[in-house]
Parts: sequence; C-alpha cells; structure tokens
Amino acid sequence: MTALDLSSPVAVVGTGTMGQGIAQVALVAGHPVRLYDTAPGRAREAADAIGARLDRLVEKERLTAGDRDAARARLEPVDELAGLAGCALVAEAVLERLDVKQELFRALEDVVSDDCLLATNTSSLSVTAIGGALRVPGRFVGLHFFNPAPLLPLVEVVSGFATDVTYATRAYETARAWGKTPVACADTPGFIVNRIARPFYAEAFAVYESQGADPATIDAILRESGGFRMGAFELTDLIGQDVNESVTHSVWQSFFQDVRFTPSLVQRRLVESGRLGRKSGRGWYDHRDGAERPEPHTAEPAEPPAYVVAEGTLGPASELLALIREAGIQVREEDEDNGTRLVLPGGGQLVLADGQTSVEFRDVVYFDLALDYRRATRVALSHAQDTSARTVAEAIGLFQALGKKVSVIGDVPGMIVARTVARIIDLAHDAVAKGVATEEDVDTAMRLGVNYPLGPLEWSRRLGGTWACSLLDNLHECEPSGRYAPSLALYRHAYASDKREDTP
Repeated sequence: MTALDLSSPVAVVGTGTMGQGIAQVALVAGHPVRLYDTAPGRAREAADAIGARLDRLVEKERLTAGDRDAARARLEPVDELAGLAGCALVAEAVLERLDVKQELFRALEDVVSDDCLLATNTSSLSVTAIGGALRVPGRFVGLHFFNPAPLLPLVEVVSGFATDVTYATRAYETARAWGKTPVACADTPGFIVNRIARPFYAEAFAVYESQGADPATIDAILRESGGFRMGAFELTDLIGQDVNESVTHSVWQSFFQDVRFTPSLVQRRLVESGRLGRKSGRGWYDHRDGAERPEPHTAEPAEPPAYVVAEGTLGPASELLALIREAGIQVREEDEDNGTRLVLPGGGQLVLADGQTSVEFRDVVYFDLALDYRRATRVALSHAQDTSARTVAEAIGLFQALGKKVSVIGDVPGMIVARTVARIIDLAHDAVAKGVATEEDVDTAMRLGVNYPLGPLEWSRRLGGTWACSLLDNLHECEPSGRYAPSLALYRHAYASDKREDTP
C-alpha cells in the first residue's frame, strides 16, 4: 500500500504545539488539512499560528510566496468533529490519557470511512490499548513525531497488536512522502527512542546521587568526552523535568517496574519542588536572568610522566598510544592479551573504565570511555581515597599533555560515559532481539530522535562484541540489584563475538 495521495484530506485533532507541527508538515507536503479542537476558537487560532510560521518560512526563503498562499488555502479549521468526514488520515495530539484518546477515536469511527487511517501521536501510552476500543482496530497506528515536528526528521511508525500491515505500510510511506525519516517499530513501552534512551538520564542521575560528580561536570564529560550533543542535566532542563520524569515513570510501570527503568528519586524531588527546568526558571541549573552557569570541575595543571608502559593494545582506547607518542612521551610496549592499562613511572596503573572500582585494586586510576580520544576535549578520571598522590598527578598530567581538560570524579564503577554507553547498547540489543525494530531502524532512531553521535549497535561494533557485556557484568557484581545485569540478547551477542575471535 503506497502513501496517501496528495489530494486526500488529512485531519489533525488537538491544536497544541505538536498538533500544529503535524498539521504544518502535512500542509507543506501538499495535502488539504483540517484542524479540530474541542476548545471553541482554538482551531482558528492554530490556523493563524501556522499561517504565521509559513510567513517566516517565506522570509527565510525556505518556501515561496506562491506555495505559502496555496498552503493557506488548503488549511481549514472546523468547529465540529463531523467536519472531518471524508478525510483519509486523522492524527491526534490530545491529552496523554488513555480514556480521552479512546473516547476520541470511538467518536471518529462514527464520522470517517472504515478505510480512513487513524493515528495517535502518543509517546507513552500503548497503541494497542488505544486501538483496542475501536470497531476496526486494524487501521489504527502510532505516528510518533518528535518536537518540533516541522524540523525533526524522525517519525516512529508503531504497529499495535491488531494493526494491519497494509495500514502500517501506508502510514510509513506517507511519513516518508512528507519528507520525514520513518522507522517501523512494535508497540512496546517507550517505542524505540524513549525505551533505549532511559540510561542516558538514569546513569547521570545515579552518578550524582552517589556523590560521584556535580551536574555541570557530568554534563561536560558526556558532551566533551562522550560526544553527546547535550548532557543529561541540561537536556532534561530543556525537555522539562516533569515531562522527562513522567516518561521514565510510564516506561517503568509499563514494564512491570523492571529495575532497569527505575525512576530517579532525586529527579522526583526536583519535580516536587517545582524546579521543572527552563520553563520554570530553575531545574538542575538556574535559568533566571543574570544567573551564572556553574563550571565543571577541572583539575589544576600537573607534570606529565616521562614515559608510560602500555600493557596490551588498550582495546577501545588504543588510539591513545599514538596521541601519547605525538605529545613526546615515550611509550614502552609489553605484550598482554586484551590489556587495557598503562603503567606509570611511579608504579601506579591507568586503566580504561571496566565496571570495577579503584578501591578493589592497589594504586589504580580509571579513565573514562571517549567517543574519539583524538577529538575529545575532556577526559574523566576516578580513583580511590588511598590511591597515591603521585599516581593521580601522573595520570592528570598525562592527559593534560594530550591537550585534554581533566575532570576527577569519585570512585564510580563504570564512570560516566562508559556505563551510559554500555547500558544503551544493552537495551538496543534487547530491543532488536525482541522484535521491537531492526538494527538499522534502532540506530537511525537514536541518531535522529535524540542526536546520539553513533547508533548504539554501531557503537557496539566499534567497541567490540564483548565490551559492553563485560563492563555490565562487573557493574552487576558491584551492585547486584539487576539494574546492570546484561540482557540475554547482549550475552548471546558477546558469546558469539568471543567465539568468532577465538576461531583461527
């Protein structure tokens, strides 16, 4: 089944920010669009707002005046639900309550034809449950746009348990015809993006709760070492703490309180205090006029070591060896299978984060994972209280000699970037194994939906098949709540990778 013909009218019910955005996308694509809202006069106000945005597109030379005038002529606010008769697609963006959405679609079935595609933009409710109230549930799908809909390319096309594949295909092809990048997924809590993205927030909050580092430092490490566009604290302030916490709570409840999705108590307290982020003026950060942004913790200058001894190739951090040599520091290499450590002149060790803690070993400093050690501008280190001052100073000086800022955090197993990436990889493998989406669609969704620098499956391949599983195994030993236990899918992936590496 192909995309809707451009002559087919599209209706949007609910005219808030998301509803207006979806309507604008369909309108600019060339469809006649009808707007409906239960609040009197709201549809007309939304039509005027969309018209103003079209004017701005003309000013920016992204739309011609002629196309704007034609689009305005195709936009029609209606006062009654009956005005949506004859539409080929009705998409809703109303209150995120199951009963409200079910009542709306039951009413729509009395208005539209039986082959009209019905779509919900829900981000947290079950598509199956909403469609379960319908007389013809096979034509019901999820069309999850991301805000702002006219700008962000991703659309999750969600098939409920009763969705007919022909209607899912029609929705997918229509989204693509509208210039979007659709990904197909099954009806699972959080779909793709909101399911797999939970650790990005959860691990940052967990490091903060354990007094490992402050929000500004954690955010800086995620950006400058992990390659993420924004840190977890600044991103949730942008989204709204109440919105982000609500999604996390919904996913956790929908997975029967699975410990992997447990909400953060400190974020709950932030919401209870009314510090919701930018929209309220304060969240993790103070966004009020004149407020100063806190600086991340950055270590004072230290002398670099004269040499290091590299035991093994350093695995995912192997490019550090070239950087160290380029900085004029001698590298003495010793063969050791799967080695991931440097020995410093004072005898201390510098080890890539592996899910263990420095307190378990004598004179060890851990360094965090980086997306690209050459391009990273900051590196995090962690150590136990009894780690020698010389070892800490040599570790700091080494990375400073490579042109990096250094943030020293608490003795946190898995540190910040490493534990976050490992958990994202785990949830991605788990989602693919359970038929939520393909590997390609998972990677596409996470790159486009939340601007990850790499798709999680691509990241998994780059780091090596056993890396994430090994780190999570170690984390699970440190904290045996089940939160860090590798999924069966990741275990199988790691085991298969290990077998391939052992095959002569």
